[in-house]
Amino acid sequence: MVDRIIVRRSGPLEGSVTINGAKNSVLKLMAASTLTAGTYVLHNVPAITDVSIMSELLEAMGLKVTSPAPNDLQIVNPGDLTPVAPYELVEQMRASIVVLGPLLAAYGEARVALPGGDDFGPRPIDMHLRGLELLGVTFDTAHGYIHASAPNLQGARVMLEFPSVGATENVMMAAVRAKGQTVIENAAREPEIADLAAFLNRMGAEILGAGTSTITIDGVDALHSVEHTVVPDRIEAATYLAAVGVAGGELTLVGARPDHMDMLCQKMGEMGVRTSTDPEGLWAMSQKRLRATDIATLPYPGVATDYKPFLVAMLSVADGVSIVTENLFSGRFRYVDELIRMGADIRTEGHHAVIRGFESLSGAPVKCHDIRAGAALVVAALGAEGETEIYDPWHVDRGYANLVEQLKAVGANIERVS
Repeated sequence: MVDRIIVRRSGPLEGSVTINGAKNSVLKLMAASTLTAGTYVLHNVPAITDVSIMSELLEAMGLKVTSPAPNDLQIVNPGDLTPVAPYELVEQMRASIVVLGPLLAAYGEARVALPGGDDFGPRPIDMHLRGLELLGVTFDTAHGYIHASAPNLQGARVMLEFPSVGATENVMMAAVRAKGQTVIENAAREPEIADLAAFLNRMGAEILGAGTSTITIDGVDALHSVEHTVVPDRIEAATYLAAVGVAGGELTLVGARPDHMDMLCQKMGEMGVRTSTDPEGLWAMSQKRLRATDIATLPYPGVATDYKPFLVAMLSVADGVSIVTENLFSGRFRYVDELIRMGADIRTEGHHAVIRGFESLSGAPVKCHDIRAGAALVVAALGAEGETEIYDPWHVDRGYANLVEQLKAVGANIERVS
């Protein structure tokens, strides 16, 4: 027997779900703790595998990471770290590359393994390196490692050819200790960028414009450790919106930030999922069969590529034909074969998928290929006839603290077995 998630068709979902802290924010906040000595405290930290991997990475460099209370993390930086991120940890998680910027700011050098991560095609880090080079960093890549050196970081104008989240974060964390002013043009605008900037500003950095396409950073001579609460996870919230869309019912997403999901909520509305701001977060209801619509992924504030697997799962049971276009990453339709195993009618060509919705799918054994694809299979299975067995659920554990438990609590017929 192997570990798997078993889902059977579920009736309407009812109740509330608490949204955890954002995976895509907390990992970067943890990386930023390498900037200077002290004790850092993070609240609203999700109990996910990627946080454990980042904790191991920090400890390998000499920090001490503990959890004094549920959803809290304490990081002690003794101030004399080994600026090396080893392959056996970095290859498990692509977000590890963001230790490069803060290590260069703190120690003037770093040795970081080339990153691994999700299985949906290459995501090159060229923009990270080009941005850091403009600050005076020199690189030598050999034997699977990036050797970076920057004895004198200098502020510069950095024009990103694409609003890359990781490149924006790496340049921003390096620039907080650079001499002079750095301006990042065409910067990523995601809420997680603004959360990292708030964390760095609390540390004593001087950053303006985070959340817009132009970020200005004035380098400072010293920083200090801080306490911070992680922003809610908009991708997790999107997962539960998709779940109520497929299964029907009414959910309140406690802690969700509707202002971080404007375009998603608009698309959900086109498909028939009603949403509105609630004093506790976000309210959602779905009572009828979903409607087809066309979707294209774009940098924030557009529809995030991380939302797309859930939306494809929803459109598989929607009334009509939809076209979904992936504008950000190649290879991110690999989970489609698993939905086809469940009876979905999806044709892919290049960056496009044409989806002809059926009344319902049928349960089948399927396999996770990455975090969001695994969650999308769970969503699809909620509306499928019979039983769906989802294998390799450890992918889901990387980004979700308690997906099975939360869905079961609101009426889903779901369990995890070994």
